[in-house]
Amino acid sequence: MFRTLALLLAAFSLPALAQHDPLASWNAGPAKARIVAFVKAVTDDAGSGYVAPARRIAVFDNDGTLWSEQPAYFQLLFAIDRVKALAPKHPEWQSKQPFKAAIEGDLKALAASGEKGLGELVMATHAGMSTEQFEQVVREWIATARHPLLKRPYTELVYQPMVELLAYLRANGFKTYIVSGGGIEFVRPWAERVYGIPPEQVIGSSIVVKYASVDGKTALLRQPRVNFIDDKAGKPVAIHYHIGRRPIAAFGNSDGDFEMLEWTTAGPGTTLGMIVHHTDAAREFAYDRKSGVGRLDRALTEAPKRGWEVIDMKRDWATVFKVSAP
Repeated sequence: MFRTLALLLAAFSLPALAQHDPLASWNAGPAKARIVAFVKAVTDDAGSGYVAPARRIAVFDNDGTLWSEQPAYFQLLFAIDRVKALAPKHPEWQSKQPFKAAIEGDLKALAASGEKGLGELVMATHAGMSTEQFEQVVREWIATARHPLLKRPYTELVYQPMVELLAYLRANGFKTYIVSGGGIEFVRPWAERVYGIPPEQVIGSSIVVKYASVDGKTALLRQPRVNFIDDKAGKPVAIHYHIGRRPIAAFGNSDGDFEMLEWTTAGPGTTLGMIVHHTDAAREFAYDRKSGVGRLDRALTEAPKRGWEVIDMKRDWATVFKVSAP
């Protein structure tokens, strides 16, 4: 009797398992097929493309690759909200740029302030506190803030296909890392909840942190000085320092990710490089070569000859954003 019951359960379970698609939000096409073929190749221990689990490292840019980035990088929008919150204590900001532009929500004026102005804005809003205090500020903002155009929580603007891809890779023995041009301490507080990526697997830009004793308690204090910019040629360097292994898969969306994809796919054995191309103005945004945010020009031109797969958001993704907050 029990054997018969077990056989019946197996009979009903097998079709369900067969129908399960770990990449359900991806449409059938070259991008999905490339991912599946790559994973099959590196996990087949009898095949020529096999890669031992210890070397299965996949790196992902964050802005524009794992979540949206228009009309401005979300960390900049966080900094703007911080300026507004701190403005009552700084009346001089009402007439001083780039703080005046931030208070007024003038993104064009902020862009015109250049890297110097934006750096000044970030330092005024990200430094002068302990790492624990900054983490709490980020957590509170992520929990309450809404995108200015899409009117949704930022954690609902995570790309469902990429969340599935992260899980699919991990299910096949990969370690997944974020390698972001954004701040490492801005991403770490929420990355594990949203992406399943723990803090120690988040790499990003950073400011100087100083160990100190405050009121008899130890603390790490954030200083108003840049420590490292994790962008462009800085990404392979940061991967080397933080991971110590060359990845075999890299995913980006802009020219800021070029060197990371180049270094990854220049490695020995089976590798994969993929670029998210924002082509869907109806469900998200459409931009590439001329965008001031997430510009994709050189990498888009060179992708075919370098063997990088371009993910066409409009064509390749059945769903763009997560249905609900994680």
